[in-house]
Amino acid sequence: MKNLGFLMALCVLLMASCKSDTPTTSTLSTSAPAVEATTKANEVKPANNPLEAAVPVGPVTSIEFTETEYDFGTVTEGEKVTHVYKFKNTGQEPLIISNAKATCGCTVPNWPREPIAPGADGELTVVFDTKNKGKVGGQLQTKRVTVTANTDPVNSYVNIKGKVERTAAQQAEKDAAKAKQAG
Repeated sequence: MKNLGFLMALCVLLMASCKSDTPTTSTLSTSAPAVEATTKANEVKPANNPLEAAVPVGPVTSIEFTETEYDFGTVTEGEKVTHVYKFKNTGQEPLIISNAKATCGCTVPNWPREPIAPGADGELTVVFDTKNKGKVGGQLQTKRVTVTANTDPVNSYVNIKGKVERTAAQQAEKDAAKAKQAG
């Protein structure tokens, strides 16, 4: 019992001593330069929710895509479709893309990590892997990529779509694999 009381007293003492090292407003010198409470320009604010993208804060600019939807037509299952979306920073501030996220793992966006100057162009490359996305006769696919940047609105969208065909040989292979698992 004595040990428990001693440990509690020690914890209280340690917490109190840690707090005393932190300067308070009454101990700060008035001759020291003031620290700005505002965020820095073009800083990225981390998301509170780990499933959300970090959002750039600071000056807002605008982005304009040459096209927001690409139709790749009909492809055979297993192919990878790549498309480059061209965009321009049409605002007066540097464009900072903090994230580009697709609706599923089969679609992978790649975006510039450095700021895009006002009036400058950039590219967003999107790769769609059609593995296991088709069916005999064709399967319509539409994938959306959300681009998060220091724009208003914060999110912009591009889409990639088309038809994914599964050949009769691919279907026979899938059917044989299912039968093997079931049996």
